[in-house]
Amino acid sequence: MQDDSPRPRNLNWGQLLTSKASIARAAYAFSVFRHRNFLFVWSSTTLVTMGTQMEMVVMGWFVLTLTDSPFLVGVISAARMSLNVLALFAGAVADRVPKQRVLATVEFMMAAFAGLMILLILSGFLETWHIFLLAMTTGMVRVFEMPSSQALVADTLPQDRIANGAAFNTLGRNIAMLIGPLVGGILFKGFGPGGAFIAIAALYMASGWVALYVRSSGGGPARTAESVARSVIGGLKYVKGQQVLWATLVLVLIFESSGWTFHTTLVPIFARNELNADSGGLGLLLFAFGAGAVSASLVWAMIGSGRPVGRYMIGSVVVWHASILVFATSGSFYVSMAILVVTGAGFASTQFFMLSALLGNTLSEYRGRVMSLRSLAIYAFALGSMSSGAIADFWSPPLAAAVVGTMGIVLALLLAVLAPKLRKLQAS
Repeated sequence: MQDDSPRPRNLNWGQLLTSKASIARAAYAFSVFRHRNFLFVWSSTTLVTMGTQMEMVVMGWFVLTLTDSPFLVGVISAARMSLNVLALFAGAVADRVPKQRVLATVEFMMAAFAGLMILLILSGFLETWHIFLLAMTTGMVRVFEMPSSQALVADTLPQDRIANGAAFNTLGRNIAMLIGPLVGGILFKGFGPGGAFIAIAALYMASGWVALYVRSSGGGPARTAESVARSVIGGLKYVKGQQVLWATLVLVLIFESSGWTFHTTLVPIFARNELNADSGGLGLLLFAFGAGAVSASLVWAMIGSGRPVGRYMIGSVVVWHASILVFATSGSFYVSMAILVVTGAGFASTQFFMLSALLGNTLSEYRGRVMSLRSLAIYAFALGSMSSGAIADFWSPPLAAAVVGTMGIVLALLLAVLAPKLRKLQAS
């Protein structure tokens, strides 16, 4: 289905204050969903992300209740990313075969692993090492999801709508981040881990089913006799020659090792050890984070990406990590929730500008491989998760939050100095 909506002329901030201009901008932004295949990609991505967000909370809290070890909470998060080196090959595969088939296969396999977890829980045979093994196996399969799903955003839209697609892709993931942890915490509290994993498996099944209906309009996968290894090397050479791409990926490494570890590893530890909250309280904290993320995503979806993308992206990282430093000083549950709204807004803004920079500045034949490098950067999250969990365990959660917040700000500002093309990057 093609988008026949007239594109509004460029609007300045004063015009955006008028209701007529705002309605026109919103109508144009939402018309991206008239592209049928993008709608299916967005739906599949949102559903699978909701499942992974629920799984993250349920696994983290389950391990914490079983072992009483903050360090092992960090290790379980790291285990989910331990085989992320396969992301290099995932991108090469995504550039060779229909991405929607890869996406559907991955999501059905994730549903099968969630089903196995349910059987182990209900049978009473579940042990802690089972959780780690399943987390690692599911993570290995999930490596193939991000390169395919994010490349499909660009493959199912015309060039001038990619930024809108990136904004709504970020919005969908953040809606899932808003709802998933809250529902996961409530289900764990009300029905135990078994009930929570039944819902997770259902979400994975639904996302796979939706992915089967996607038909990419990106020209189809490349037909080549080149080996997968050479294809991977070709992708690395391409990125090396593009400062905007490699600098954006370095920025991803920075916030994966710092900011990402905060809401996935440290917030559960803060909830129980510093704020005296249960799994429902953890869900509320992460709901606040998700509310900030959804709000920021919606703002960027409405006003578009006609901004200095590079400076906004670096500024978003700084705001994100500065809020972590403030959070580390809070001893109030409700003040912590308010701070997490800002943290979520910085997180979502960073994700939007990062995705816009990567998709908008990458040739279509390299999108899978470039997005696979973005997935590979999650290795930094694994290391950061274990180290922040260890600092929280051996010293204190506030010190761990202070370390990751400071590290993110310092490294992001240093990159801004070293990569001037990133700093000067405008919307494509």
